[in-house]
Amino acid sequence: MNYDDRRRLPPMAMLHCFEASARLGSFSRAGAALNLTQSAVSRHVANLEQWLGTALFDRHGRRVVLNDKGQDYLDDLAPALAAIRRATGRFLEPAPEHVIELAVLPGFGMRWLAPRLPRLTQKHPDLVINIASRVDLFDFAREPFHAAIHVGDPDWPDAEHDLLFREHVVPVISPALADQQEVRRPKDLLRVPLLVQSQRKDAWSRWLRPFGLDAPEAGAMPSISHFLMLAQAVKAGGGAALIPSFLIEPELASGELVIPFDTPSPETPPGDARSYWLAFPQGSPKTKAFAAFRDWMREECTRQP
Repeated sequence: MNYDDRRRLPPMAMLHCFEASARLGSFSRAGAALNLTQSAVSRHVANLEQWLGTALFDRHGRRVVLNDKGQDYLDDLAPALAAIRRATGRFLEPAPEHVIELAVLPGFGMRWLAPRLPRLTQKHPDLVINIASRVDLFDFAREPFHAAIHVGDPDWPDAEHDLLFREHVVPVISPALADQQEVRRPKDLLRVPLLVQSQRKDAWSRWLRPFGLDAPEAGAMPSISHFLMLAQAVKAGGGAALIPSFLIEPELASGELVIPFDTPSPETPPGDARSYWLAFPQGSPKTKAFAAFRDWMREECTRQP
């Protein structure tokens, strides 16, 4: 490490005192949290400000308030300190090797993964899978997950990806509404309300276009954020929707939802296919437990219709 590198890395005592003071709004409260005196905290913060060449707090008697530069520094620093704490915690108290922390999309977890978990337990009885619902991408370095299920492109930053399967989207409607509106062909769908998932507002436009049909304007179609809520609205007779078939297998099997005609769905245009991926940190240790889970996921996906 050269001098310039050291210049960019202030002592941890300064950083801890700054972060605690910013979080608690007081040098004395920061001292109590860090088991230091108020004067020691104040001195460390003053040394950090001298190190950086700028004030980080506005002082108002005993009260301290972050200024704009202090807030910017805290925004960058706090996640790094949290990551160091988590890394150290994992080192000092490593999680059992048979435990896997998995983040999943809610619909995927409920309709694809959960029904298959008994088979995983039967094959690997010692394996423990802790599942949490997550929708957005996150930084594996800052979160306690070994892997996550992702839909879309394999673009999770600093992660490796296993392709699980490509989804097959189908038009569905309640049988009562299909009979009432005599929905027998794609163009008949335009007689009923078309519902959309909020992240796929152009789905009907893309699906109907190969049939020579125009969908209503995206803003004119009611949107629902989760596919399973969307399926409930369709079951209640609220209209028709395009939903990945694996999410509604129980409703299709029971007849609560129907695909109203036998006309093959148009081919998915290039770039429009949605794929599900198992994402995991790039270069992460591949434990026996994770290898077993990863192999099991790939085996299960061969069952995916």
